[in-house]
Amino acid sequence: MSQITATPHGGAIVVPVVPLLKLGTWVVFFGLLAMLAIFFVSADQGAISFPAGNAVHEWVHDARHLLGFPCH
Repeated sequence: MSQITATPHGGAIVVPVVPLLKLGTWVVFFGLLAMLAIFFVSADQGAISFPAGNAVHEWVHDARHLLGFPCH
């Protein structure tokens, strides 16, 4: 499906219409990816760390301060 829109110069632009069901899968995927990133930046202090140790904390240390999360 496409929608045709006229331009001021007499041409036409074809605007694709994306069904919500096809878009939903990508929204869920990137939503979960964003939640994982927020977890690593905001909550990972080593106590419930996915990899053991402080490696993740050190990698995201500056991002924590930039976003206003305390870590000291």
